[in-house]
Amino acid sequence: MRLRRPEQKQAPLPVTLYTRQGCGLCLQATDALRRISRRTPLLVTEVDIDGDDALQRRYFMEIPVIVVDGEEIARAPIIEPVLAEILADLAAAR
Repeated sequence: MRLRRPEQKQAPLPVTLYTRQGCGLCLQATDALRRISRRTPLLVTEVDIDGDDALQRRYFMEIPVIVVDGEEIARAPIIEPVLAEILADLAAAR
């Protein structure tokens, strides 16, 4: 009889998604992150830039923007297969 070692669960990768109300591309990014999180554990925090003047000035024409560990890893347009690969690599490196 073989004993199995319990699988080690990977801690979710913290991801920040800068978004705003009425942004169709932001909804697509949210959906993409949801699909990616089925393979790569993610902890996604959505930040509405309309609630912060500095964020609105910084990202107004560029949302959605995805940030991990303070570094921007993607901005509109989001290409899901590329984003999935980047997130998987970042998660594996932890």
